Amino acid sequence: MAGKDRGKEYLGFDFSTQQIKAMVVDDSLNVVHETSVQFDIDLPEYRTQGGVHMHEDKLTVTSPTIMWIQALDLLLDKMKNSGFDFSNVAALSGSGQQHGSVYWKRGAQKVLKNLQPDKALHQQLQGQFSVENSPIWMDSSTAEQCKQLEKKLGGPQRVANLTGSRAYERFTGNQIAKIFQTNKTAYENTERISLVSSFAASLFFGDYAPIDHSDGSGMNLMDINTLDWCDEALDASAPALKEKLGNLAPAFDKVGHISAYYVDRYGFPPDCMVVTFTGDNPGSLAGMRLQEGDVAISLGTSDTLSLWLTDPKPALEGHIFANPVSGDAYMALLCFKNGSLTRENIRNTSADGSWENFEKALKSTPKGNHGNIGIYFDVQEITPPAVGVHRFNSTGEKVASFPKEVEVRALIEGQFMAKRVHAENLGYTIGSDARILATGGASANQAILQVIADVFNTPVYILTSTVNSACLGCAYRAKHGLFGGSTTPFQEVVAMAPPYKLAVKPSPDADKIYTPLTARYKELEESISQ
Repeated sequence: MAGKDRGKEYLGFDFSTQQIKAMVVDDSLNVVHETSVQFDIDLPEYRTQGGVHMHEDKLTVTSPTIMWIQALDLLLDKMKNSGFDFSNVAALSGSGQQHGSVYWKRGAQKVLKNLQPDKALHQQLQGQFSVENSPIWMDSSTAEQCKQLEKKLGGPQRVANLTGSRAYERFTGNQIAKIFQTNKTAYENTERISLVSSFAASLFFGDYAPIDHSDGSGMNLMDINTLDWCDEALDASAPALKEKLGNLAPAFDKVGHISAYYVDRYGFPPDCMVVTFTGDNPGSLAGMRLQEGDVAISLGTSDTLSLWLTDPKPALEGHIFANPVSGDAYMALLCFKNGSLTRENIRNTSADGSWENFEKALKSTPKGNHGNIGIYFDVQEITPPAVGVHRFNSTGEKVASFPKEVEVRALIEGQFMAKRVHAENLGYTIGSDARILATGGASANQAILQVIADVFNTPVYILTSTVNSACLGCAYRAKHGLFGGSTTPFQEVVAMAPPYKLAVKPSPDADKIYTPLTARYKELEESISQ
């Protein structure tokens, strides 16, 4: 179908660790185009592995900033060569891997404002960065800077109360502090510091784009209560930092019209609107169309849990971010390392390596498992920081083993009681209209979904289109921002998107069983974490 016949379209980008992706939706939110560029495969000259460079100390992890720009050149050329018609794109937005940072050197703004359409972006922006290799989320080399921040601000809980998270090594403020302390010349030669998301938006806008509230929440530098920079955190990190960071903005704000470079080189309409870019996790919240009271649970190698919150309670675990689609709400993110691999281990030892047998074992045991509770941390867990397998009988005594079918149910109930406990620690309460949106491999297992529904006493829905949810969410956000993100509810804009499918409802007796059992689980988990 010729592009001219399709009406308005909305373009979403995701600048992730291993690739850049683009996704286009039409006015009815149907996906009409997808493409991607893989850093390792399509740009082998940068010699990345998984899109990154792991340094000799095994703690420092970076990516070449110019590689991301060259990948964007390739992506847009690929779209153009495929016959994609950019003239229909009414608005675009995007996401970037959270916590990565970009350091524009003095004079770079002038170059951005005067891009020449006869040259590729990477040719014109080569040499415009004071730090050529961007620190990313995998970097864990800033333990000293984290200690300094928590000491200066009055401890980890106060840092969490102010910024939404305790000091984390990958968070941008601590990375900036390290650069200031170890490479003052580069810091002083820096005109603007961007996150990966605001850097990408700047490329399209042709000027420095603001950091958004949601991605800005992952820096240990923004006050999540005021949605403005936290002066105490800035002063504790590096001098004159506010000037280098620029202003903050809601993720649903319009940045401005696209740079003339893209109009002339690719045929974008001059009035194509650039909507503020955000982080990949907030982008996924938009792609999954979370709303108040919802919980999104992704069941993968690591399990993650995302929440929509109105009254968050920052803790020493998890993260509180500003909500990317609502100015008066928040999102929480929790990550659990012991996910699908732990489920597979128990499947192998207690269900003869068969998911069918695993499901039968789960169905053959009663809700609550006769009071038996298991905590299965094959590797050091994040939430809580503990390791080991711990089994408790109905009287709370530790036992060495469970019968196979009891083991299966203890694992699944334990995993999801843990998620409920830590969600409630961050301010989540089960509401009458709540939904759980389940994605990932294990979401195909009906018996596992039934346990989730029962533990949370909440119906579980399956998403029919979850691939590239951050990219899809940014295409949705482009439309939301164009139509007045601060005045038009996001849910109104995405109402025509494909519906969720109800998978399971909680059992009538679920609350009576799992509310007291979850309280017991919490006490037992605390006992092994001390």
